[in-house]
Amino acid sequence: MKTVTGHSDILPDFRWYDINADGIRIRTAVGGSGPPLLLLHGHPQTHLTWHKVAPRLAQRFTVVLPDLRGYGDSAKPEGGPGHANYSKRAMASDQVAVMRALGHERFAVVGHDRGARVVHRMALDFPQAVSKLVLLDIAPTATMYARTNMEFAKRYFWWFFLIQPYPLPERLINADPDFFLETHIAGQIKIEGASDPRVMAEYRRCYADPATRHAICEDYRAAASIDLEHDAADSDKKINAPLLALWGGRGTVGALYDVLETWREKAHDVRGHAIDCGHSPQEEKPEALLEALDAFL
Repeated sequence: MKTVTGHSDILPDFRWYDINADGIRIRTAVGGSGPPLLLLHGHPQTHLTWHKVAPRLAQRFTVVLPDLRGYGDSAKPEGGPGHANYSKRAMASDQVAVMRALGHERFAVVGHDRGARVVHRMALDFPQAVSKLVLLDIAPTATMYARTNMEFAKRYFWWFFLIQPYPLPERLINADPDFFLETHIAGQIKIEGASDPRVMAEYRRCYADPATRHAICEDYRAAASIDLEHDAADSDKKINAPLLALWGGRGTVGALYDVLETWREKAHDVRGHAIDCGHSPQEEKPEALLEALDAFL
């Protein structure tokens, strides 16, 4: 574990490390003290997406904020056969290794977007590690693909664009990465002024790296292939840990799915509700998210 320079202007009182997670370097911020709490970001963000809630959570928890493999300043391995290196199984294993390196064998975990899909797999593959899980603005991947209709395809077109064979999406995004990134985020944020310019600058910096953009495509390609195979193999397994599902009341997931019903098909103990925002409650409605987390955790 190597100490590195982080973003103390955005996350004061946090420390940054490069952690060797079974051979994959994972950039990780750590702050606070108390029971361990892992927070996993989604696409196209980095660990800085939690900047409005992490300092408050650090008053009660040891808060761990990694960049997923392929994102931010973490390592970006090649996709490997069948995109296996970006399977949610591989990405979940990274994060369990990060927590073990920090001395945490069992912990609560919150995931947003892609990070929430990693958490879903983590709860199945490492049930002994996950005490509670919170999933932000997702329904299960297999459910969303199985129930795809015209409305979903229009709203979430990148689920079908980013999975196209290399190098089609990579080359098209390369024409104007900032435009693709900013248009993506703007379409999902429903609360004006929710995005911090400093954090957006970091998202742009990371998205400027072609290796990041390729890794993101591999993440989505895995979701449409090997992740579905893993889900099918585990179709009879249910999550035992308590699960809190929260979603944006102004977003796509809540509009197109009965979110609680989709998770009750996958877990035994499910509760949750909508938050009056778009896709990213941690940036749009941090106080409402903190209230829900405080009650659940």
